[in-house]
Amino acid sequence: MEEYTIRLNKYLANLGICARRDVKRLLKERVLTVNGERAKEQGVRLDPLKDDVRLDGKKLKAPELVYYLLNKPNGIISSVADEFGRKNVTSFIPTTERIYPVGRLDKDTTGLILLTNDGELTNHLTHPKYHVYKVYRLKVEGFVNKAQMRALQNGVLLDDGITAPATVKIIKESHNQSLLEITLHEGRNRQIRRMCETVGIKLLELERVAFGPIAIGNLKTGKYRELTMKELEALKNAVQIQKSIHTD
Repeated sequence: MEEYTIRLNKYLANLGICARRDVKRLLKERVLTVNGERAKEQGVRLDPLKDDVRLDGKKLKAPELVYYLLNKPNGIISSVADEFGRKNVTSFIPTTERIYPVGRLDKDTTGLILLTNDGELTNHLTHPKYHVYKVYRLKVEGFVNKAQMRALQNGVLLDDGITAPATVKIIKESHNQSLLEITLHEGRNRQIRRMCETVGIKLLELERVAFGPIAIGNLKTGKYRELTMKELEALKNAVQIQKSIHTD
């Protein structure tokens, strides 16, 4: 396994010592050492599993890594904090660890979202080079015609470029509503909503049902569970985490 390093300011923020913007002041006011050497620059890199990091002589320890799956309800935001005080995804999980979502679902999209304090895994899962797939169920108005299906499958021209090819299946259809399943290998902002709008499909409901090898199964809306060891291993294998060097 190759070395995983993280910037000092991000490491301290992850531990809840202080916000990244306050690290420069902390380095002036308190004594922080890395392997016995006083740290003077907030951008210095360290290995949280190997390096000895101390604040005023007290050794800092990395938090216990935790991994959760939440079935996000409609109307809930994916940010850790919100200036308007709206309820967010972290509020559903009672943990003392500082967790954050892996990527985002917009407020009106429901379904699977992962939450963790594992920065390395998060960065790999959200990095576009790994093409981690996501599966969505779409409830749309009426039928989807052949031209619309081809566009969704082959790529839709949006204002930020053409979308990558996607796998699209019709689960069921009727004159009133149809249910589609779309598998994406990229994650642009509000991508499926913009794709549907561009090709003239009226989207009624949008739910994410899988993130890579992790499926939502029969988990009820608003409920959460911890990932199993098998699921965690599958996620790491999906992004070849044992072979990769983390950069930020």
